[in-house]
Amino acid sequence: MSVLLICDKNPPAVFPDDSVAEAIRQMLRAHTGSVAIIDAERVVAGIFTERDVMKRLALSRRDLEATPIRDVMTTPVEMATEKTTDAEALAVMIERHYRHMPVVDDHGHLLGMLSIRHVLEARIDELLQQLDAQKR
Repeated sequence: MSVLLICDKNPPAVFPDDSVAEAIRQMLRAHTGSVAIIDAERVVAGIFTERDVMKRLALSRRDLEATPIRDVMTTPVEMATEKTTDAEALAVMIERHYRHMPVVDDHGHLLGMLSIRHVLEARIDELLQQLDAQKR
């Protein structure tokens, strides 16, 4: 199954010059643990996650309104494409300890954001369907 079918197709995104505070506000509004960093053409330039908050900001005493997200985003970014299967994405996410992965087209334009929760929920749904089919 393509990850495009199970990802969040309208993920929060900010520009590199936007503040860390704005990125965090976007994450809170969307109830998600990540935000894509995109350029004017919606090409993914980085990702900012809850883990970045903990590793780079929690004890830094930085001014979140004055710090541009480009200074603390994760880059380069491991990305999935429309052709990436849920199994392929899950393998990468587990191996590299990622919880979020942008989904992009062939030109790097943001199409969605995949979370490990999306993959696991899709897999659980498949297993439940298989169990139901066996009961019949």
